[in-house]
Order: sequence, then C-alpha cells, then structure tokens
Amino acid sequence: MKRTILLQELRMIRFEEAYVGWAEKRFTQEEASRLLGVSDRTFRRYLCGYEKEGLDALIDKRISQVSHRRAAVDEVIALTTLYKTRYFGWNVKHFFSFYKRAHSGKRGYTWVKNTLQKEALVSKSSMRGVHRKKRERTPIEGMMLHQDGSDHEWVPEERWDLIVTMDDATSEHYSMFFVEEEGTASSFQGVKETIEKKGLFCSIYTDRGSHYWLTPEAGGPVDKYNLTQFGRAMKHLGIEMIPAYSPEARGRSERVFRTHQERLPKELALLGITTMNEANKYIKNIYMAAFNAEFVVPATSEGSAFVPWLHGYLDDVLCEQYQRTVGKNNCISFEGLTLQIPKNQYRCHYNKVKVRVHRYVDGQMAIYHGPRKLAEYDNKGKLKGLLNNKVA
Repeated sequence: MKRTILLQELRMIRFEEAYVGWAEKRFTQEEASRLLGVSDRTFRRYLCGYEKEGLDALIDKRISQVSHRRAAVDEVIALTTLYKTRYFGWNVKHFFSFYKRAHSGKRGYTWVKNTLQKEALVSKSSMRGVHRKKRERTPIEGMMLHQDGSDHEWVPEERWDLIVTMDDATSEHYSMFFVEEEGTASSFQGVKETIEKKGLFCSIYTDRGSHYWLTPEAGGPVDKYNLTQFGRAMKHLGIEMIPAYSPEARGRSERVFRTHQERLPKELALLGITTMNEANKYIKNIYMAAFNAEFVVPATSEGSAFVPWLHGYLDDVLCEQYQRTVGKNNCISFEGLTLQIPKNQYRCHYNKVKVRVHRYVDGQMAIYHGPRKLAEYDNKGKLKGLLNNKVA
C-alpha cells in the first residue's frame, strides 16, 4: 500500500475518534484538532465536510489524479532501453551525464534514478555518512595543484598510467593523459600543459614517488635539499613542492581517480577505443571538458594565483639536465650515445669543457654551454642540423 493512501486511512480513523470525543463533549475543538495534528480551522472544515458527505469529505482528491508531469510509458521504455542496450552497468550519475549531454535528456536526475531503480536496472545504495573534510580547499585557483598517477586496466588487457594535474581550489583538471609508466617526463608534461594553459602556480602537492623526491629512508621524510630533476625544475620556476605522507593525505585526488576508473573504461569501450593515442585524443577533445563541466566547484574566494609565464622557452626548464665533460674529439657520452658537437663561430673546439645536456619530454636532446645552445639531436643521438647558436 502506498504511504499516501495509508496516511489518509489513518487520518480518517483518527478523525472518527476525535469527532466522537468532541460530540460527547470530552474534547474541545482545540484538543480534537491537536489529536489530529491540524489547526482549529482545519478541524472545523473537517466537521463541515463530514456533516455533508461523511468520511468521503476527508479523502484527498489529489491521490487519485494522474500528475500532468508523469512521463509517458514510451518515454520510460525509451530510457530503460537506452540504459540496457548502451550503458548497462554504469552508475546512475555517470549515465545521467551522458543522458543529458549525448541524448539531450529533459528529465532530472532523481526521475532517472527512480525509474532505473524501479525497473531493477540499478540497485539502491545505502545512505552514506557525512564526509568530514580534514583540510579545507585553498581559497583561490592556482595556489596549490595536485599531480598524481593511477595505474589501472583502462582498456581490456592493457594497463596504463593516467596522469592528472588538477587545482585544489576547484578540482578543475588542467592536464590529463595516459602514459605507459609514470615518471619524470610525464610529470614535466603535466606541468607544461598547465603553465601553457593557465600560467605559473604557487605550489604542487605530490606523493613521494622517486621522480618527485629523494627519500633517504624508506617511509621516512623526503630530502628537500638534494633535488630530483623535477625538483630542480620546480625550484627554477619558483613553485613550492609539498610531499604527501599517506594515501589519506591525498584523499581529494584519490577520490577523483575512483571516479575516472569507474567512468573512463566504460566510455572507451562504448566508443571502441583500444589504443593509447585514440584514448588520449578522446580525453583531450571530449572527456576532460565534460568532466570539468560536471565536477568543478567554485573557489571560495574570487581571484587567481596564476601568473603568466614570460621567460622564454619553457621546454628548456621542464626537462632533464645533466653535466658532461667534452672529450678530445668534441664528443660527449650520454646514456650509451655519442653526441658530436659541431664546429661553430665561437670556438674551434670544446675539449674538456663542461657542458649541459638537456633531454626533453619527447626524448630529443640538446647540448648547452652556459646559456648558448650548441647542438640539437633526435632521441637516437643523431645531429639535427646546424644552429644559429641560440641563447636560452
């Protein structure tokens, strides 16, 4: 029996008790109305209706009327068919975002959820307790960013690392892509895409991965003085690095990754995407923007901590840098490769000179002497041609 009908019948039983008590002068109108949980005026209205029509006067006519907003049977069938044929197994919130975005759905989230639950296509979840935040978000965007990676089977029989760089204040994703394995190059790429899109930020919050930090003792504090390649680049840019010492400390990014692990594999499977290149195109062109539109929250304060990058070629900061000494044949050895320095107008040779090797995110390399670039190489060490001795 529906709750509304049950309550109506209980009200009618209670009214009979109150009416008899009032008629026998055991109750005043005020006491009778209190017994029913209504006002004196409503009790008098009940009395007038009861004397004319009996208990039928207490029946709520709205219960028997069909709401003009009720969905037609065809609309319910269309929704359930769509879910069963294309999105079966998706959680309601994920399905609802596609229902609105890809199918121009007009109904609200609650209607969609109740309809799917009524048809036993999704199960009802238990009520969750209130989430108590241990740390408040930063007040404006750009004050602190999170960067982390998630290893998961994003497509069948393929495990990739998803690298995300997002804002603590709003949860907006500025960079997001797949790589075979998280490391220095992927971290540089995420920071570069963020700076090119928004500008320099104040700080970055990361785990204690070896490409972020050197940790002298396992599980111990990080070494903030002996820097990794990534640490050196952040120091050059004036970006503070903040280490996290537990998964709970990275709770915000951990929750975001659970959402991606729930949604991304289903969307990639829906579109038949199986390769990393196709998946990265989908993330860049569609998924990240849709995710931001749904999940970004407004910052608690107006303004931005981002500042423009105005200091030249960003790739020569966000790269690995190594010192080498040039041999008598004007060559250096680097990672099993021999890099030949070509002749230029400034010096006849660089014998025993200390130079700096830059290895970029894409694996290509360059040799610098002080601020001057001497040569560029592909990722196999092949000289790419003579330069105009560009100054970094």
